[in-house]
Amino acid sequence: MRDLVEIGMGRTARRAYELDDIEIIPSRRTRSSKDVSTTWQIDAYRFDIPLITHPTDAIVSPGTAVAVGELGGLGVLNAEGLWARHGDVDEALFRLVQATEDSDDPAAAVKVLQELHAAPLRMDLIAEAIKQIRESGVTVAARVSPQRAAELTPDLLAAGVEILVVQGTIISAEHVSRGGEPLNLKSFIADLDVPVIAGGVGDYRTAMHLMRTGAAGVIVGYGYTPGVTTTDSVLGIGVPMATAIADAAAARRDYLDETGGRYVHVIADGGITTSGDVAKAIACGADAVMLGEPLAAATEAPGQGLYWTASSAHPSVPRSLVAEAVDQELDLRQLLFGPSADPRGVTNLFGALKRAMAKTGYSDLKEFQKVGLTIRG
Repeated sequence: MRDLVEIGMGRTARRAYELDDIEIIPSRRTRSSKDVSTTWQIDAYRFDIPLITHPTDAIVSPGTAVAVGELGGLGVLNAEGLWARHGDVDEALFRLVQATEDSDDPAAAVKVLQELHAAPLRMDLIAEAIKQIRESGVTVAARVSPQRAAELTPDLLAAGVEILVVQGTIISAEHVSRGGEPLNLKSFIADLDVPVIAGGVGDYRTAMHLMRTGAAGVIVGYGYTPGVTTTDSVLGIGVPMATAIADAAAARRDYLDETGGRYVHVIADGGITTSGDVAKAIACGADAVMLGEPLAAATEAPGQGLYWTASSAHPSVPRSLVAEAVDQELDLRQLLFGPSADPRGVTNLFGALKRAMAKTGYSDLKEFQKVGLTIRG
């Protein structure tokens, strides 16, 4: 039963929970972390760890997409980002870094990003970036916005994209645009030969609608990062992640029954900054997590220690700051698998996930989704 709270006469709101509000309950059984598997599979593509990168230029270049793929995750390149607009991305990023160093005004770096994204998209550039990823042998994934999905997808598939991510802050089964043809995801996906991951969503109903379009995966959330994303301040929209993931997982279960066995993966994107958050997102029902800011600390991250999301470059309603994340002292392998000397849960992200699963007695991700949970008092 939904927990409704009266917030005024005749007006109620649902009580919802963030990942910080819940805890995982240990069970009567434990096992060795060596006996734990974190593998998962979407369509024909199998991955060793439940990691998809948030598609921001701050952490994903063609080189880092390859590095993430070689470590067992899925790197997603932003097909509308800097690598699709500028031949010299290093120079573009240098301008951004200079803006953060030369001004205390948080708008200064956002203005630079807006200017950089005002450059026209060039398919020759994005095709070259995709070629670099494809030739490495890892799975190739690219992100497009709902507004430009129909326009860009044919060229992306021709370049070699194997998994398409259609992602916006909030997405629906049908995107309506004045003066243009609406994007009907159901017909759009039906015409493609590659799996599509779509999102973000924050509730059961929208998750179910997206599953019925034929999407192979549904993204829950919009990449919320404390101190970076400002969607709640700008639009008044928020996604309490623990509740949102659980709702999407319920939609997945009902859709599985409705279709007689079609499983749609739930991808958690937002509020995940530590290894404990990764574990709690899986425990709430996610099949994988979409990480952004935690990977900005990697020496391979192109943002040089800065972090922002794609919504920072929106020409009129930016919803992300360009924030100084952390010093880039660790490589991706150490961030993901350790060893770690940091007790805050910001390194060895997936080694710690294995340990959490082992300490609660579960051997794989599907089983771990059944672990007991409590709400903090």
